[in-house]
Amino acid sequence: VVVVPPPPPDGTTTFLCLILAFFIPPLGVFLKYKCEIEFWICLILTFLAYAPGIIYAVWVIVK
Repeated sequence: VVVVPPPPPDGTTTFLCLILAFFIPPLGVFLKYKCEIEFWICLILTFLAYAPGIIYAVWVIVK
């Protein structure tokens, strides 16, 4: 089975994801990765402490 990553979003979508990452980190990651592991990691980090969730979300969206 070959897993194909989703196509990278355009600049507008990335900007929107970054804005959402500051307010609701898992939502910004969800818009880019759907329900992949990045979303779940961000959700757990956000529940544990809000700041690590934001940092991880921004890092994942920008990479």
